[in-house]
Amino acid sequence: MNRRKSLIWQIPFLILLILGTVFIVIQQRNMPYRTNRGLIFGTEYTITYQSDKDLGKEMEQALLHVDSSLSPFNPHSLITKMNNNQDTVADKMFTDVYRIARKVSEDTHGAFDITVAPLVNIWGFGFKEGTTPDKHAIDSLLQFVGYEKVRLDNDGRLHKADPRLLLDCSAVAKGYGCDVVANVLRRHDVQNFMVEIGGEVVTCGVSERRLPWRIGVTRPNEDPLQTAQELQTVLNVTDKAMATSGNYRNFYYKGGKRYAHTIDPSTGYPVEHSLLSATVLARDCATADAYATSFMVMGIDRAREVLARHPELMAYFIYSDSEGKNAVWYSDTLRDKIAE
Repeated sequence: MNRRKSLIWQIPFLILLILGTVFIVIQQRNMPYRTNRGLIFGTEYTITYQSDKDLGKEMEQALLHVDSSLSPFNPHSLITKMNNNQDTVADKMFTDVYRIARKVSEDTHGAFDITVAPLVNIWGFGFKEGTTPDKHAIDSLLQFVGYEKVRLDNDGRLHKADPRLLLDCSAVAKGYGCDVVANVLRRHDVQNFMVEIGGEVVTCGVSERRLPWRIGVTRPNEDPLQTAQELQTVLNVTDKAMATSGNYRNFYYKGGKRYAHTIDPSTGYPVEHSLLSATVLARDCATADAYATSFMVMGIDRAREVLARHPELMAYFIYSDSEGKNAVWYSDTLRDKIAE
């Protein structure tokens, strides 16, 4: 009898709990999706999220903080001071990125290297002017390239084997910026969002259509005016980070084959393999960004060896086949994410 009375007394509270849950769900479904756009790191960003508050200013400040730490083009940034050998201490953002870069560099045997910028620059100018850097110039720069030649101590002090070494985190900064913005949104309990900075993406929940976020993978082509934006495929990406590396419109030909303008940090010369674009999905975008860059250096075969060691990573590769046509390879775990 007492147990029956107890159950009767609990019924109103259960009803209130159910009604409260239904109210929260309805309220969230009716909450508007907002979009904030802007420029950062020399590229555009788009942030779409479901919230009753405009968080644009807070997200913009977070991105400016990343820029003030990691941009080598910002004359007042922390990384610029380190490149100029000024006495300074790493902040949390620089430390985060350095540790991710170091981990991926070691895992890929140096295919990812934040000291490679001088080589990229000399080859970039060479390609634009139709010339090839000579061996002496490349060998002289190789003295100042190598991730193992820099070390960050626990006290935040950066040590270089040679003061002429330069750091450039551009190959991971956009991805890290996406992660930083995603964390701002999570702190505000935003459950549905898509953060995109220059093609690097972090997603959570669903889009305004109540479907997984659909992210396109651009097809590599040789359109110098960048007017053609054809998609190779579209991926359903939810609660994941995605980054793509590939010189979509920068190729060179050798022996009748097409190669992307990707510099191998170990040799100082452009790679000679068929991979044209590498898309990686991971838990965080900085990691996805770093591995996507690494895979462009390594090529498909070596990249697949890395993927075999990391089941948490998924990849979608576009490469040039024996007939010079675009072909694709992707992780088995990515199969159910391909929308078209």
